[in-house]
Amino acid sequence: MTKKTMKETTMDLRLSGKTAVVTGGSKGIGLAVVRELAAEGMRVHAVARTAIPETAELGDGVTTVELDLTAPSAARQLAERVGAVDVLVNNLGGVADSSMAAGGFLDIDDAAWQYTYELNLFATVRVTRALLPGLLDRRGTVINVSSIGARAAFQPVDYGTAKAALTNLSKALAEEFGPRGLRALTVSPGPTRTQNWGAADGYAARLARAAGEELEEFLARVPERMGITTGRLTEPEETAALIAFLASPRAGNLTGADYLADGGVIKTV
Repeated sequence: MTKKTMKETTMDLRLSGKTAVVTGGSKGIGLAVVRELAAEGMRVHAVARTAIPETAELGDGVTTVELDLTAPSAARQLAERVGAVDVLVNNLGGVADSSMAAGGFLDIDDAAWQYTYELNLFATVRVTRALLPGLLDRRGTVINVSSIGARAAFQPVDYGTAKAALTNLSKALAEEFGPRGLRALTVSPGPTRTQNWGAADGYAARLARAAGEELEEFLARVPERMGITTGRLTEPEETAALIAFLASPRAGNLTGADYLADGGVIKTV
């Protein structure tokens, strides 16, 4: 099949020429989203605390913005730099090291709770508030990347509760600003083949050590242990493709919903 034929058979998401901001855009799902949106012809501002590696192959139309979004003034700085945008993907998030190492609820102190909420909720609140006027002008879309931890009582508890609040935020934004043209949605990934699940110092590696197993052995057993229906971890590019579709006019009447990207971990309807 020629490149021309392949292009002709690809669904046009009608995103070309639009502008997006992707937070946490330097690795994992965020980086995959940056690439996917750029491939659809969008101008993408990839925001991260650390520089994106030159080897990342971001494609045309990508601008990198180095900002620590947990800083109170960062959202205002971001808004001043990028101006009005059509799509905001709030992907910033993560698990505090101390929470990851905790044995349970009683081991997670106030500092860890505060950090977790700053990273997974408050930074997103500030960024969304700062960019909302432009999103409303453009009848734009906000997509918050939550987690299946928002729906099930996985450890650590501080991370799951912060993500549950983020999911609630999406619904609240959809309800309040839907009449003005804004769409707000949530995507909730399950175990995804990112550094968190593959690196020697990641979340899965800690779980493997606690279980007395080698990382590769542990990862091979994750689908069975977590009840992943498809029998494998999700690839970042798969979640990025879902986010691109939800951001597009093709999904123009979808709002207020939470889309699972977990391979079937969550069993409830």
